[in-house]
Amino acid sequence: MQLQQPQRFLALDVFRGITVCFMIIVNTPGGPAYSPLQHAAWHGFTPTDLVFPSFLFAVGNAMSFVMLKWQSKPQREILWRIFKRTAIIFLLGFLMYWFPFFKFDQHWNMIALPISETRIFGVLQRIALCYGIAALIVYYLKPKVALLVCVILLLLYWFIMVTFGNAADPLSMMGNAGQKLDLWLLGKKHLYGGEGVPFDPEGLLSTMPAIVNVVAGFVVGQYIQQKGKTYEGLSKLLLAGFGLFVIAYFWNLVFPINKKLWTSSYVLHTVGLDCMILSGIMYVIDFKQKAKWANFFQPFGKNPLVIYIFSELFIVVLFMIPVGRNNVPGWAYQKIFRNAGDLFGSLLFALTYMMICWSLAYWMDRKKIYVKV
Repeated sequence: MQLQQPQRFLALDVFRGITVCFMIIVNTPGGPAYSPLQHAAWHGFTPTDLVFPSFLFAVGNAMSFVMLKWQSKPQREILWRIFKRTAIIFLLGFLMYWFPFFKFDQHWNMIALPISETRIFGVLQRIALCYGIAALIVYYLKPKVALLVCVILLLLYWFIMVTFGNAADPLSMMGNAGQKLDLWLLGKKHLYGGEGVPFDPEGLLSTMPAIVNVVAGFVVGQYIQQKGKTYEGLSKLLLAGFGLFVIAYFWNLVFPINKKLWTSSYVLHTVGLDCMILSGIMYVIDFKQKAKWANFFQPFGKNPLVIYIFSELFIVVLFMIPVGRNNVPGWAYQKIFRNAGDLFGSLLFALTYMMICWSLAYWMDRKKIYVKV
């Protein structure tokens, strides 16, 4: 990693910062969460389901600014950067799930966590794979051809899911084509078990449509650089987002919006929402010249990867610290935040933890520390 102060784009920083902020809130509730702060159980959509694809969209946005620097560099150097960054982010994700590499039994004896039971795929791993493949697509192909590839990926994923899943219900959690592939490739012990069954919502096959979120972010980033400062450009971006939103609505009738399967309709739904949200942020900041509110989100947006990793690892460390028969987060929720009610107290806990993470992001921003992988 290297410390670097890249050229900033305020609306992108704010969009990315809002995404990271909301991601921390939904990932670290103190207890039961309000329904909008939970993922849809299966088919359907909640605000929480927008967080991860928005992060991928922001990765593509940022890539469009980096691409300008790539034009003057040799192909070998560009490919090395792409593969190196992909490998580092994937490895960080793998190690993050393996952390802290041991656990305690009921007598507080330390037991090593075997690598044979560690989850292979996950959030950072998906970001890595989507970044790497999307970077190759936009580096070698013109924007129109890249968009055609995206259409092919979405249609191909639809075909695979409805053709190779269980005949009775090809889009069920047990027996969809993605789960079958992951079980065959990795086995049960390397898959996410939080659903009660071995099923990974960030599995290999569903990475295919997720690539489109990054490519779409890249295309939008290029468009913003060319026409984003005009009302015409902004209105076209807003209309494009609304158009994708409408297409996703009708596609949902035959291929339901589903975050855990990352369906093609879900991709268009989230890209459409991201386009509309980003255009709204740009309108307020660049056209109305109201940017003071954005100061809070900028620190998150300038170091999103570091802050996300910190938010995931630090809470694990806190859970390992015993307080009586509980741990630090459990004690804090039960003794402090729950006094405000189960749901509201859980939200206050999440907001407090988000502010702890924001404090680190703010300190890094004040010190001009920007970590680039």
